[in-house]
Amino acid sequence: MGLINSFITWVMRKRIHQIELFMKHPHDVQREHLEKLLKAGRSTAFGIRHGFNDIHSIDSFKEQIPVSDYQDLYPYIDRILKGEQNILWPSEIIWFAKSSGTTSARSKYIPVSQDALEECHFKGGKDMLSLYFNNHNPDSNLFDGKGLAIGGSNQINQFNNNEKTYCGDVSAVIMKNLPMWVQFARTPSLEIALMDEWESKIEKMALATSEENVTSITGVPTWTILLINKILELRQAKDIREIWPNLEVFFHGAVAFQPYQKLFEELIPIPGMNYVETYNASEGFFGIQDQPDSKDLLLMLDYGIYYEFIPMDEFENEHPSTLQLDEVELNKNYAVVITTNAGLWRYKIGDTVRFTSLDPFRIRISGRTKHFINAFGEEVIIENAEAAITQACELTHASIDNFTAGPLYLEGNKKGGHEWIIEFGQKPKEMDRFINVLDEHLRKLNSDYDAKRYKDLALQRPIVHAVPQGTFYQWMKKRGKLGGQNKVPRLSNHREYLEDILSMLKERSA
Repeated sequence: MGLINSFITWVMRKRIHQIELFMKHPHDVQREHLEKLLKAGRSTAFGIRHGFNDIHSIDSFKEQIPVSDYQDLYPYIDRILKGEQNILWPSEIIWFAKSSGTTSARSKYIPVSQDALEECHFKGGKDMLSLYFNNHNPDSNLFDGKGLAIGGSNQINQFNNNEKTYCGDVSAVIMKNLPMWVQFARTPSLEIALMDEWESKIEKMALATSEENVTSITGVPTWTILLINKILELRQAKDIREIWPNLEVFFHGAVAFQPYQKLFEELIPIPGMNYVETYNASEGFFGIQDQPDSKDLLLMLDYGIYYEFIPMDEFENEHPSTLQLDEVELNKNYAVVITTNAGLWRYKIGDTVRFTSLDPFRIRISGRTKHFINAFGEEVIIENAEAAITQACELTHASIDNFTAGPLYLEGNKKGGHEWIIEFGQKPKEMDRFINVLDEHLRKLNSDYDAKRYKDLALQRPIVHAVPQGTFYQWMKKRGKLGGQNKVPRLSNHREYLEDILSMLKERSA
């Protein structure tokens, strides 16, 4: 182990004591953060309007600040975009994380304060490494090489003539603001990493990074697969070990990793290769996989974020009730609400989680509040779909690159059902068996789906379209959504995505 690697590893491990502190005293830490947030926000336009000076308890906090979504906060965000300050947060905000989400073409501009960068996003990155060194790989040589980060792009904020403000994917915002010493430890150069045009970018990334001693990768699984395949193609290599013999870890997030694991093990056949999941979004850094033998994510409680949780049977209510950490229960789905050090006050981020442990608090991401199939009362969520497709791949020796699914509506005498579009890395030998396993596992996981499938009463057997490789890439390109932060929508309660992909394929084959 090199001297620099040994020193940085020692520094990173010193943070473990503080992580253990919030694990032991979660409620005290959360209350302390809420008090700090409210104190900081008193003089802002939002704080004055909502009477922050009169908030002295959790009850008054809930009474005076409504639960909000992006549209509720947009009038305040719009003012910041146009150059006003002290609107949602007291410190100057010049960066915005641009996110189109996966349910709407409209872009969202999430304010990113310097406090959020340092106390949340950067801290999350450091803790990811600290937990990796301490729990996953104590003998790591990570800093003897470079970290490859697959990021987005940034540009001048078009809402303000003042060129001092910028917007971009959250990964680009983070990269642009990293300390200089970190820039030396990463690849590719910022010039390449922040390119707008994705197809040119992926080729330049492949050329640049294949010349480096890459020891870690951070990125979204789908786009990482694309980059690795491009490198193997350019270098005419059969195995990524020929290019990066010292690669030891993939830090991944944004989409569930389980359906891709088999494909990654084929692409990166390195003994002892580590895979660590993170939960990082435009709005903040929320969780890290702290145990090598479990996929659960430790909820990070000292990042300047105060958490609340909406039970899903309350979610559609105009004024939903929220639970604090000391009120949540195991294995129930909750919509996440956050209050942050960037001025997101009681903000619904659009994700659902379930708690797998209450001491310490660990979670699994179960889906999106707008991403499910419930056309027939079956309430299938993303977690169900990903678990079922993973099981189907395992039992039929298949692997996937991407998928999406939606409802097949009742029509005439035809029964309803679910329709899937799947791009396989390796096709199953028996497609019928794949569909049967997918269906059977969904029935085991979801009693509502099972009831509707009973004797094909309301739902028929799923329909699966196996599409050519590159289909989802071309579809995302067509929609203007190529890039590391854009994700294929997994489930939809409508047929818009299904029809669009099938129509594109029909046009190409005509």
